[in-house]
Amino acid sequence: MDKLRIHGGKPLAGTIRISGSKNAALPILLAAPLLTERTVITNVPRLRDIQTTIALLGILGCPATFEDNTVTIEPCQRLEPEAPYDLVRTMRASVLALGPLLARAGRARVAQPGGCAIGARPVNLHLTALEKMGAVFELEAGYIVGHCDGLTGAHILFDFPTVTGTENLIMAASLAKGTTVLENAAREPEVADLADFLITMGARISGHGTSVITIEGVDKLTGGTYRVMPDRIEAGTYMAAAAITDGELTLEGCPFMELDAVVAKLREMGVFFEATNAGVVVRRGGPLTGVDVVTQPYPGFPTDMQAQIMALMCVASGAGFHPGKHFREPFHARPGAHAPGGEHQDLLPDRRGPWGAAPDRRTGHGFGPAGQCLPGPGRPGRPGRNPDPARLPSGPGLRAHGSQTARRGGGHRTPALNRARRLP
Repeated sequence: MDKLRIHGGKPLAGTIRISGSKNAALPILLAAPLLTERTVITNVPRLRDIQTTIALLGILGCPATFEDNTVTIEPCQRLEPEAPYDLVRTMRASVLALGPLLARAGRARVAQPGGCAIGARPVNLHLTALEKMGAVFELEAGYIVGHCDGLTGAHILFDFPTVTGTENLIMAASLAKGTTVLENAAREPEVADLADFLITMGARISGHGTSVITIEGVDKLTGGTYRVMPDRIEAGTYMAAAAITDGELTLEGCPFMELDAVVAKLREMGVFFEATNAGVVVRRGGPLTGVDVVTQPYPGFPTDMQAQIMALMCVASGAGFHPGKHFREPFHARPGAHAPGGEHQDLLPDRRGPWGAAPDRRTGHGFGPAGQCLPGPGRPGRPGRNPDPARLPSGPGLRAHGSQTARRGGGHRTPALNRARRLP
């Protein structure tokens, strides 16, 4: 599609189902070289990066088909450990092929990632961590070339919580010998979704969704069926769109619990949320007011929602936008940023989280302003993540407190007990 023509001036109204998460689907698909049996991935969004990844899997020796938002992956009979530049040059997630190829084949040749308007993304954290596990790398004409005689477990402390770095190491460590511990790991829901997928296939992973993840290597990963989580950025975008147009949208399959920081700011601006059997209803609760926002790694306000809330502030009263003040990038994304101990040390989560707590990723407890949310619709087969909305009280000004999901060894969870109170 070369052009979009939009006739505005009307409030948005109706019901829309949230698509599967691209940022969760890509690493899950790129984990295919680790698997030894047929695998079916459902709720996969139809996007160009997904089509590119499926083509890449075919080149690697893991043939895959895509139909009705479902990807079926056949086991790799003969693994070809090279991700060619012409195919993956526009997709920065291509670096995620590195860990699985090294773990399964002992060698990998992957084009350096691209696909981002702000420039090349450094992968030094990936390479340094994999070197601690026994890999050796060299750069060769735009390719990262690595080999090993078998990966072994290691204790790895990331300089800052890198999402793709955490995902790469989780996949590599799943087939490594021994135990790998990742500290200062990324806590994004998409990282936890990858870990849940690998657990379904036989991996032994615990602590995902926190800043310390433990992976015990296994001999092989099998196959099975898995459903990709909904896209939280798409859901947040529709929330902002409903408020901007003074409309009312019902979001089916909304990952409400993963949007704590976004929902907290939208509530502060005057947006109303209600959990119903049909989904999460979003509309204005009154006049919109401006708020201050600082983007941070999860569970903070996501950078990918910055443009949407800026657009929403354009129709709010008292909006005060000052570049570099109300909207700030995480310190590690800035030129000249330093490791722990610098002026932005408070933004670097330690093993207890950036606010001195060790909460579950979906509760908001210990996450400062987050946690001021209603749970959204449930996900089949995923207890404790999003409770059944039919059991939730509804109405304006409702805020859930005390929602926690207990973690046990091996990544299992128990359902949360949600306590709610009505605000004055």
